[in-house]
Amino acid sequence: MNDEQFIAAFENCSLGNQDFHHADHVRMAFLYLCHFPILEALQRFPESLQRFATASGKPNLYHETITWAFLFLIRERLVLQSSRQNGEQPSWPEFAAKNPDLLHRKANLILRDFYSDERLGSELARRLFVLPNRNLAAHERGGSQ
Repeated sequence: MNDEQFIAAFENCSLGNQDFHHADHVRMAFLYLCHFPILEALQRFPESLQRFATASGKPNLYHETITWAFLFLIRERLVLQSSRQNGEQPSWPEFAAKNPDLLHRKANLILRDFYSDERLGSELARRLFVLPNRNLAAHERGGSQ
C-alpha cells in the first residue's frame, strides 16, 4: 500500500485495526508531518486517530500526550534529517531505518526520558497534552527528577 492509499484507508477508517500497529502509527504521523505544516498536522492527525480508534471500537485507547509527544519527536528528527540531506525529506524507509527507537512496540519507553509514569498515566495526560515533568538536562547528566 503506497503512502496515499495508507492515509486514505486510515482517514476513511477502512484500514483494519489489526493492520495498524505502533510502527504504523509512527509512519502515519510521519506522513502527516511530511504533507502538512506542524500546526495542521497537530490538528488533523489526532482527529483522524480518534475517529479511527472509535471506528475500531476502541475509543478509550487515544492518548493526547503520547500522540502529541510523538508528533514533536518525529518532527524534530525529520527536520534534522532533512537538514543533513540538503533540505530533502527522507522517505519513510530512510526515516524508519535511522530512528528505530521510535518504532519499538513499548512506545512509551522513549517518553520516560521526558515524563514520569504518574504524569503520563494520568487522566489529564490522556485527555490533553501535558508538558514533560522530567528535567532532561539532569537526566542526560545522570541525575534524576
